Amino acid sequence: MLDRLLSGATDAGGAILRGMIYLFLALPAIVVVCASINPVDFLAFPPQGFTTKWYIAAFRSKPFMDSLFLSTKLACIATLISLAIGTPAAYAIDRHRFRGRETLQAFVLSPMIVPAVVLGIGLLQFLVLIGISQSFGALILGHVVITLPYVVRTMTASFSLFDRALEQAAANLRAPPLTVVRRVTLPILLPGLLSASVFSFVTSFGNITVSIFLTHGGRTTLPIQIFTYVDYGSDPTLAAVSTLVILVTVALLMVVERVAGLQRVI
Repeated sequence: MLDRLLSGATDAGGAILRGMIYLFLALPAIVVVCASINPVDFLAFPPQGFTTKWYIAAFRSKPFMDSLFLSTKLACIATLISLAIGTPAAYAIDRHRFRGRETLQAFVLSPMIVPAVVLGIGLLQFLVLIGISQSFGALILGHVVITLPYVVRTMTASFSLFDRALEQAAANLRAPPLTVVRRVTLPILLPGLLSASVFSFVTSFGNITVSIFLTHGGRTTLPIQIFTYVDYGSDPTLAAVSTLVILVTVALLMVVERVAGLQRVI
């Protein structure tokens, strides 16, 4: 009887603790969303009414829309390139033993350890040296550098958990190599690919430290535009733009859940 009471108390305490943690994590987003519908001309919480005029102002703001398009385009391109490079690299690291394997792995994952400011300064100096610092290609290269470690790390874990006997069984049944990859390997690796894509996209889309060193010609990414807007404006347009970013992130997670399930991806 006492054991049941203690077990029930432990379960209830754990549920309360988890609820408090979830609320603490969600509270900043809730505050931003509430501030975006506040009719007053300054950031305030709790809201004193309801309005959508700040969303209209955000969509009519050319700097915000241009930076949103640039960030989305940049994140998509960087994610595709990182997947194209990182997946074969993870395959080689996991399935082959060669001289310098650990060094290669440490080199690829090093951007996760090096401070972002140091990485941004180093990339800027390197790109100036090769003459492509003032270009969109410089931004792409910088974002590939910061997103590639997430792809390699995620796909290495996926390959290490992969049951190679399934590929061998398909090959024993005389399936061509491309068929094995298309019908066996890729479906099993799909959760890992989606997870790597999500990590890569979110990392690129929200990056500000490296981007601020590589931006050019007045073309700024959305995080930089939000950061600079704070210096001369405090109206809820900023909260409306931030809410749109939150909605995009949630929509992305819903797509992943629909395709593969978050439990399998994470």
